[in-house]
Amino acid sequence: MSHASYELKAETRERVGKGSSRELRRNGLIPAVIYGDKQQPISIALSTKEVTRRIHAGGFMTTIATIEVGGEKIRVLPKDYQLDPVRDFTMHVDFLRVSKDSTVTVEVPVHFVNEELSPGLKVGGVLNIVRHEVELVVSADAIPEFLTADLSGLKLGDGIHISNIKLPNGATPVITDRDFTIATIATPAGGVSEEEETASE
Repeated sequence: MSHASYELKAETRERVGKGSSRELRRNGLIPAVIYGDKQQPISIALSTKEVTRRIHAGGFMTTIATIEVGGEKIRVLPKDYQLDPVRDFTMHVDFLRVSKDSTVTVEVPVHFVNEELSPGLKVGGVLNIVRHEVELVVSADAIPEFLTADLSGLKLGDGIHISNIKLPNGATPVITDRDFTIATIATPAGGVSEEEETASE
């Protein structure tokens, strides 16, 4: 399951540099660059409002977009963006050009499900999340919106590892040398109280 693709209209930027970036921002545009796929980088300008809306909608970094510039439609994946720390608007975006056969490295968020089916959490254990997202190498056309970690049956001291998570076909974690931990069910600092133990029986 991945986010639906969307389209952005852009114009090419002839002038590049600090002054022209400021001028763009005054006109409600942000500078961006499309690079990769063994082609020359293209400097473009995009609607600030449209891009900021996409970033706030979630899944920005894992959703393929089509940028229409100069009559050409280019499929891209956002690789990086900068926000103005004070005013929270987008300052710049880097897009990676992708084709059908491209593989990309993306950080995919992990969703935890079935917390109520974990005996360890029922007795007052704490879900200790080691990784909120996992870096995957995946086909550009099969980037998952999120990975699902199922907590059913986990007791105190149990953990969920990458091997417990179903990855999309052809996706591999960037870390391949160990079965790394996604989360553990930890005993809370104060221990588990007697009452909670009887309640769970």
